[in-house]
Order: sequence, then structure tokens, then C-alpha cells
Amino acid sequence: MGAERRGYGRGRAARAFVLPVCALMLLAGCASMPDSGDVEQVKATKGADSQVRVLAVPPREGAVPEEIVVGFLEAMTSDDPTFATARKYLTKHAAKEWKPEQLTTVLTEAPDLGPAASGENENSRSYPLSGELIATVDRHAYQAVAPTQYSGGLRLVRQSGPDGKGKEWRIDSAPQGLVLGESDFQRNYVSVNKYYFASGQSVVADPVYIRQRQDPVTRMDPAAQAVSALFDGPTNWLRPAVGSPFPAGTALRKGTTSLTPDDQNVLKVPLNGKASNVGRTACQRMATLVLLTLRELTSPRVEQAQLQRADGSPLCVLSADQAEASAPVRASASPDNVYFVDGNGRMSVVGAEAKTVDKTTVRGPFGTGELRLGTVAVARNAQRAAAVTNDGQHLYTSSIMSDEELAAPLVNSAARKPEDRLSAPSWDRNDLWVADRDPARPKLMRLAGGKGDPQTVEVDGLDGARIESLRVSADGVRIALLLSKDGRSSLKIGRIERHANAEGAVTVSVVELQSAAPRLESVTAVSWAGPSRLVVVGKEAGGVQQVRYIATDGSLSPVGGLPGLNKVTAVAATEDHEERPLVAVSDDGLVRLAPSANWQTMIDKGSSPVYPG
Repeated sequence: MGAERRGYGRGRAARAFVLPVCALMLLAGCASMPDSGDVEQVKATKGADSQVRVLAVPPREGAVPEEIVVGFLEAMTSDDPTFATARKYLTKHAAKEWKPEQLTTVLTEAPDLGPAASGENENSRSYPLSGELIATVDRHAYQAVAPTQYSGGLRLVRQSGPDGKGKEWRIDSAPQGLVLGESDFQRNYVSVNKYYFASGQSVVADPVYIRQRQDPVTRMDPAAQAVSALFDGPTNWLRPAVGSPFPAGTALRKGTTSLTPDDQNVLKVPLNGKASNVGRTACQRMATLVLLTLRELTSPRVEQAQLQRADGSPLCVLSADQAEASAPVRASASPDNVYFVDGNGRMSVVGAEAKTVDKTTVRGPFGTGELRLGTVAVARNAQRAAAVTNDGQHLYTSSIMSDEELAAPLVNSAARKPEDRLSAPSWDRNDLWVADRDPARPKLMRLAGGKGDPQTVEVDGLDGARIESLRVSADGVRIALLLSKDGRSSLKIGRIERHANAEGAVTVSVVELQSAAPRLESVTAVSWAGPSRLVVVGKEAGGVQQVRYIATDGSLSPVGGLPGLNKVTAVAATEDHEERPLVAVSDDGLVRLAPSANWQTMIDKGSSPVYPG
């Protein structure tokens, strides 16, 4: 039943039991677990399995320093209530000061333990910890970083045993919080989208990590953890762009550790006194965010949420269908259509189930061949489209539902080389975006409503990098930018901020760029593939090109890598339905990847594949 675990140091290794969840019931009748005997060192598992549980084992009497260190590091990976077993490896003072909930440090592998260094006397000893740091998690927020060296340490002292006799080694100084390898982190934590309101009724996903099972510190189940995190407010990065309807101090009623829908799929959410007196409209907005936050976490789906006052009386009731009305993306009029540019430079459609080009769906100048197109984007209502000519010089918009005449271009680039001209366009829920890559005058532009004069959008933090391509999220609050600088490419996520002056004119800017794929050495293409998920084409240092899902916070999606594909130059996905095929352009032409299938060729020659948006 055991899973492999990393061995630390030399000599005897401390032990932790690793069991499938289904085996836990069998342990209920055991009087005790063995606490003696040698255990061979083994290496950590590759990959995470959420159905595996690590049961921490307390230190044995007379344990040598290396056993204490290994036992403590292993105990940090468990679900032990309040981390009580881990604290047994610490001195009383250190156990009181250690705050496992304060910060989680994520390394590519479990921390490596270096050789011991003697302390001031024979009763003290220090051990260095090292590894490759890839992220930290603070207040549930995951912050990915480019892989860098991690260094920490543990100091041990020898003190009187619990019975006042003998001497036992215990840890007197430890890194604050948890230090976990990536596989242990993924086994213990799950990403959940919290939701908050942007302008109007639209909502924005704010991804955070909670414990897969019961939280060792709060004893809350995943649903209660997610709702509590929702009440805490947006993560710092998203906070300036969204608002929360929850009054300050809102929390679950004291003692609430579980949120479980009844047999009618109705979820009752008991609140504390801070939220007991909100009005009906505010309460329904609160319930909307609760339902949207839990929709990906509970199965079957919660059909109705009832928020309750501190005294248990109903505050308001809202159905899941009412909450879904605030979702930023809803199915378009032609949800299965994949739009692309055919070999003759015309905008065409291939249905998700077809392998032939439909030349009749796209009407107007983009479908007639009047212009030779290079890249296209379709508005989210699938009524209009934007197109950049194949020389990259002009941006046009037109109806694709009627035979209107071609209007004058909305944007023109003066760059001499085609590769330095206009990027592929992208729509948010209302507006059209495009970048001019002219080395003399590079700029990001927005066309309100997809018409009129382009507005230049200031982008903070580019640091000399050029915008090669872009994709705007459906909610209009986040933008994915593929940047290049000094021959290297990178992917950044920026927050879109809108500010109106006294005359009502709106100024738009992109701020606080954060790395979305710091572990990739180069990025070729990107598309939104969910409320907080991207599909990215890129490669790690020394690796081969991959197509994989990455969350906007930089963490790897549990779906991970996708089947291999050669020389991918473009990719397209949908944000509103995970069952629709992923589409890409490769050496094999225009290809698609349906769920639980391999890549299949749709069209031999095609470029710029897009879904609406």
C-alpha cells in the first residue's frame, strides 16, 4: 500500500505511512501503528495522486537527528489535524511559533537535506535545506516564479524528554509555513475559482488553492474553505479591478466547518452577524458569488443557495440558473463553429463535426475573397468579425451575417516589414483589441465596441519588450500578452483598468504584468481556455515544444500536458465549454483535439483558427 517517498540524509530514515483513501477505513480498528524498526530510504513519487493520504508518524524514543528532520518534513505533507504530529518534532517554543497556515513554499521536488553542521555544543545541530523554488502560496493565492534556488534550514537541540528523563533531539528553528515538493502540493491542494463582480453584473474568476480534503488548521471541508476564502475578498492582484458585496468581517457562523447540500441540492450557508442585515439585492449578489464559486467544486451541482442570518433565519434564496446569468461567457449563436483563414486568404468555417470547409457561413467581404486575410477574430455574439490583411497592414471589421460593403480600415500600420505590423486581433465582451508591432511606434490599441477611432492603451511594466500577440478574457479585466525581448519570448497576464473622468471619457490601461508561464523558456501561442485557464504552446529550457494548460496564476493545470503535436504555430480554445475541441495549426494542417482523443486533421491548409472572442 505504500507509495514511494524521498529519502533524506544518511543512515536510518524516519517513516510516514502513505495510504489510498479507500484504505483509511481499514485502519479504524487498529489499536496503534508500529513505532520501531528500520525503514529503507526511497525516492519521492512522480506526480500527484489526490487519492493517496500520508499519515504522519510521531518521533520514536531516542530518534537520531536525521530521523527527526525527515519525520518533520514528511509530517508537513500530511492531513494531520492542526499538524499535531509535526509539532511533536519541535521544541515547545518552536511548536508555538510555527504557523503552517501562514505560507506554503513549493519546490519542484521535496527539499533536499544537506549534511549536518555542529552547533555551539554537542547538544545542537543544524541541517541545510535546498531545492528549486517554483511558487509560494500566501492567503490561498498562488504566485509562480521562474525556477530559482531555495535555501532554508533546521536547527536541532537536545533536551529532556517528555518524562523529564533522558535527552531527545527536537527542532528549535524551522522555516515558517510549509515547504512541499510539487507532487505533495498537488496531492494536498486543489485550485478553485472564486468570483467577484467587475463593472455591471459581469463576474471575474480569481483562482486560489484550498486543501483537497479537510483543512488541518480550520477543520473545514473544501466547500467551507472555498466560501471562507470568498468572504476574505479578492487576491491582491485582482482587487483593484473588482468589488465584493460581502460586508467587512463577513464569515461563516462560528463553528461551521462543513457546507453540504441537502437531498434537494439546496445549500444552506450560515453567516455571522456582520452580514445579517444586508438588503435583498446585496444578498442575492452575495449568493450569486457563492454559487459560482462552488459550481466547479461540488458534485452534483448545488441547485439553490440559501444564505442565513446568524440566528438561522433565511436571508435570501437564489437558484443556480439565476447565478449563471452573471457568468462572463455564455454560449454563442454558433458554438461549434471554428473560424479560420483558408489557403486563399478567405475567412471560412469548419464545423466541429465536419472535415470540409463551409464557404457559405461567413458572408460579407471577409468571405468573398475581396480581401486577402492573414488573421481574424470573431465577436462573442458571432455577428461581426475583425480581420488583419495578410500583409499585416490594415485592420477591418465587418458583419459576417450579411452582405455589407467593405468599410475603410480602422487601423493602419506604417511598419516596413509585415512581421512588424499588426498582431492578430482579439475581442473581449464588447471591445476590439490589436497591437501594432512597428519598432518606431509600438502600441496596444482598443476600439470601443469594435468601431470608431482606436485608443492607445498604456501598458506598465513592458520594460522594452514588444507585444507579439494578445488575447483578452471574456470579462474584459485580464489580457494575456505574448512578449518578445532580446530574442526571447514570454507570457504575461495584465490587469485591465478603466477610469472615467468628469466628462465621462474612459481611459484604459494595462497594469501589474505578472508571469503566467515562468517555467517556459519560450512561448509560441496562447488562447483562453476557461475562466482562469490558458492553453499555451511553448517549451521549457532544453525541452521540446508542448501544448499544455496553465492557470493564470502560473500553476500547472491538473490536466497538464496534451498529446504531442509537431511545430504548432497557433491554438484556439473556448472559455465557456470544456467539451469543445481544442484547435491548432501544425505541420499536419488545421487539427483538433476532442476530449479523450488524439489530434485529428480537420483541414489540410488553414491558419488563424478562432472561436468567437
